Amino acid sequence: MYNKYADIEPFEICSIRPPTENSSISFRLTRNCYWNKCAFCPVYKTGAKFSKRSINEVEQDISRAKKIDDLLFESGLAGYSSMSQASLYSLIAEIKRARFDAGITASMHEKSNDLEDSPDLDERMRWFLSWFKDKPTIEDSFTHIYTWRAGGGRTCFFGDADSLILKPEFIGRAATLVRETFPSIERITIYGRTKSAAKLRSVSDLKAFSKAGINRVHFGLESGSDRVLEIVSKGETAEDHTTGALKVREGGISCSVYVIPGLGGSALSEENCVETAKVLSRIAPDFVRLRSLEIFPGTGLDLMKKKGEFTEASEEEVIREIRAIVSETSCETEIVSDSATNLLNINGRLPRDRERMLMAIDSYLSLSEREKIEFSLGSRIESFMGQYGGLTEDIYGLLAPYIKEGRLDVSNAGDERIKDITAVIRGKLMP
Repeated sequence: MYNKYADIEPFEICSIRPPTENSSISFRLTRNCYWNKCAFCPVYKTGAKFSKRSINEVEQDISRAKKIDDLLFESGLAGYSSMSQASLYSLIAEIKRARFDAGITASMHEKSNDLEDSPDLDERMRWFLSWFKDKPTIEDSFTHIYTWRAGGGRTCFFGDADSLILKPEFIGRAATLVRETFPSIERITIYGRTKSAAKLRSVSDLKAFSKAGINRVHFGLESGSDRVLEIVSKGETAEDHTTGALKVREGGISCSVYVIPGLGGSALSEENCVETAKVLSRIAPDFVRLRSLEIFPGTGLDLMKKKGEFTEASEEEVIREIRAIVSETSCETEIVSDSATNLLNINGRLPRDRERMLMAIDSYLSLSEREKIEFSLGSRIESFMGQYGGLTEDIYGLLAPYIKEGRLDVSNAGDERIKDITAVIRGKLMP
């Protein structure tokens, strides 16, 4: 007997996207990262290969997403963002069963990647792979559309790592089809490398991107120091950052950049922040997003650290770098702290909110060493609970001896013990 649910197909979503696009519908125009050499980056390091997708593949994915969107509307009340989670997963189970019964899938359990069950994986990387969707599944596709509609259904992201390598005609066709298929979309954003904007794309190309409907490019600047960029194998220079970002802005596209306080380690801590502030001042991006350095297992920086070739900056050094960036960046821009790696939540508009942000930073710096240690633990617990939705059994076990009447009290714990617990929690956080 024919079951219409068997015709529902998954589509490829972008697991790696900016925090502002967490509730965006996404489509992969390319797969993974062609550079994939950055020493700080754990993404795409588990065997994922770079490839460009054809416009026919992209059009097929947009069509599949539309079918899922239509089915969710048919299955719920008007505006299915109010649809219960139980109803959503009941529908997903029906579709998975129909596809299994029709012989389309060999198992009711679909995997998003081939490595998630590998016994050799570090715990943090295992958690990372649990949401890195290299292969599409029905459940991933449905929850993606559901989240997009629940978030308002107005934004779209084209991935993966650098859509600026694609020709304007390709981008234009994809953007036009997305907007025609989903008329509620008001914003389309992409990731890009500044070197692609600087060396590969002309201003007229970028104007064509803008005309096609690309509203914002997210750049990973990481640092404004050429020495730091070389150490971490970024493959770009401060001049690439400046030229590329300015061309994007001239093309009429909003520019959002990511910087990594601590990326130069302790040795280049001052240079990292000073040179980064210089580049930011020159390009005047719309947003500056802070991503304090975390060294992930298996990355180039992890290997360098183990060899004694890289000394991590202390938390205080990282905070002082952020202070310098806030203090020395001389342009209008929005500072955003939206990463679990950040010890402090420093957010505000420059130059308007400069003094307020500096006061918040100085408040931390004025703490005693013991107060900073306890502050770090509290901050990391808060970030952990935000990512995981609460304390996991192992983390609760570490904290249990210091929980009294429902409150955490580490007054009797030694400095090193608190630092050890904090390190364990930090080791489980993802940016």
